[in-house]
Amino acid sequence: MRVIGLLRRNWPEAVWAAFAVANVTAMEVWPGWETIPFHFVWISLTLLYGFRVWQRAATYLTLLAVVAVTGGLILGDAFSGDQLWGELFEVPLMSAMFLAMVWHARRRQDALAIVERQASQRASLLQRQERFLHDASHELRTPVTIARGHLEVHRRTNGNAAPEIDVALDELQRIEQILARLLLLAKADQPDFVVVEEVDLEPCLEDVFMRWAEVAPRTWKLGALAAGKLAVDPEGLRAALDALLENAVKYTEQGDTIELRSRASRGGVVIEVEDTGEGVPDEALAQIFERFARADAARTRVHGGVGLGLAIVDAIAKAHGGRCTVRNGANGAIFSLRMPRFRTASAVAPQLLRTS
Repeated sequence: MRVIGLLRRNWPEAVWAAFAVANVTAMEVWPGWETIPFHFVWISLTLLYGFRVWQRAATYLTLLAVVAVTGGLILGDAFSGDQLWGELFEVPLMSAMFLAMVWHARRRQDALAIVERQASQRASLLQRQERFLHDASHELRTPVTIARGHLEVHRRTNGNAAPEIDVALDELQRIEQILARLLLLAKADQPDFVVVEEVDLEPCLEDVFMRWAEVAPRTWKLGALAAGKLAVDPEGLRAALDALLENAVKYTEQGDTIELRSRASRGGVVIEVEDTGEGVPDEALAQIFERFARADAARTRVHGGVGLGLAIVDAIAKAHGGRCTVRNGANGAIFSLRMPRFRTASAVAPQLLRTS
């Protein structure tokens, strides 16, 4: 049973051994043609090693056995006059070629092992990070809610408006927003992160624009809007737009202009947020969408935030098969949210006529 199990596990080696024995027998029977089975032995050995990279000891023992058997047969035939002495050079030549292939195969195997190990470590690190974000965010929401409730009760019962309580409530609201974003990022790689449905894009953008125009003292401008249907997660789209507009407000001053616009592009749509603020430093353009990245680490927390908003935009865009990019315009930054699966109004109208 052990022999049968060994053969099942190592059947390629067993097949090669039988093939090699047959060719060695042919070398012995037909010495004048022995270079042909000789090369068959070496070629088959090289092919086998390409699929089955053995341990170092097994490799060298196999190589030594093949050199001894094939070299011995050629040497004997050279003494008897059946082969030329020059044929002996084939043995070290084929051995050198085989060793070169062994070196390359082992290097490739080592490189693949390193890549697999690094991939496993990164996957484990990402999983631990997502679990930490989820657990920390979830566990912190309860005490924050309790603290907010006690402060609001204290403000109502006290009767006098205390600036300290207002500051504490504002900070708690900031913490709640951060926790909500952490929870959102923790779900970014889940299959149910986005639930896609068709949304009428133009009124959706108008609604988001009006909400922000009422709460932030900036010069708001609604540019040209592409009319049509966008296959998107509605809540995800609003969260991404809120994050882009919040970022624009954060890096502009009162009187600066913020423009929201969109245009159809190659079966998709590009939604742009442009501001006349300070722009993005060139060295920050590459990593601005990373988690906890900020355009200027020296900014205060009031102006700079913690760097989660744009990471959320990036996660939502990628979950839809799109992407978000940034570039500096003439007077500020331009963020472009590119989303696929957009049908313009001209393409939607004929379909409505057919279904009516």
